[in-house]
Order: sequence, then structure tokens, then C-alpha cells
Amino acid sequence: MQEMGQQACFHAPHGGADFLGWRKRGAATEIVYDDGVTRRMIWRVASQTVGEDGLSDALRTAVGNVRVIPTLYDELKKRAIAIERI
Repeated sequence: MQEMGQQACFHAPHGGADFLGWRKRGAATEIVYDDGVTRRMIWRVASQTVGEDGLSDALRTAVGNVRVIPTLYDELKKRAIAIERI
């Protein structure tokens, strides 16, 4: 994990190029996914009171799984973190 002020990023430990991170854009928090080849997805966190630790834990767990996106959705749901794709 790499943290830099208002963002954190995680890379797949299993040798894949998968990347997940969160960043602050003004008052909004965004989640960014990139598979290192063709797929880049961005979501805005709809929950106003999301904790950075919970969000980081969800992303860390998801990127450690081979099925990153389904795991990300599951982890966010467990933590009641609502997102919207942008």
C-alpha cells in the first residue's frame, strides 16, 4: 500500500497488474480501478461519512482476490459503503 495525503493505492499481490485506489477530489471520494491493460473504472463514494480505514480495508481485500471487481462490491456492501459509477 502507498499512502499520500488524501489517497491510498493497492496493487495485486498475485503478480497481476490490477490496481485499486481511492482519492479525494474536492469534497468527493473516488475509487479507481485499473487492470493494467484495457479496463479503467471510477466510482464516486455516495456515503458521506465513510471512514478511510474501512475503505482502505475493502480495497486491500478486493485487490488481493483474483476476482477484484466482484470482491470489491462485496466488501463495500459489507461495510455499507454506497458507490455510483462515473
